[in-house]
Amino acid sequence: MENVLALVTLACGVVAFAFTFWTAAHVVSAWIGTLGFGVGLYSQYVSATTPQRSLNIVGLVGSFVGAALGIAHGGFLPH
Repeated sequence: MENVLALVTLACGVVAFAFTFWTAAHVVSAWIGTLGFGVGLYSQYVSATTPQRSLNIVGLVGSFVGAALGIAHGGFLPH
């Protein structure tokens, strides 16, 4: 379970960060980033190994940046 959570966190972080390059995709970036940040915090709490923690940190940073820029570009709802 911990490995799956770490991979989900990483995937959400990559997607949220990648969508920040298109300002029109701010909704996806904000929601996926927020989801990835929440999952990443829980995953970091229950992680057991160093590789899991490393994936969590990379995913958490990507999710945070994606969520922050998604909110800055327009927020959670489309205009």
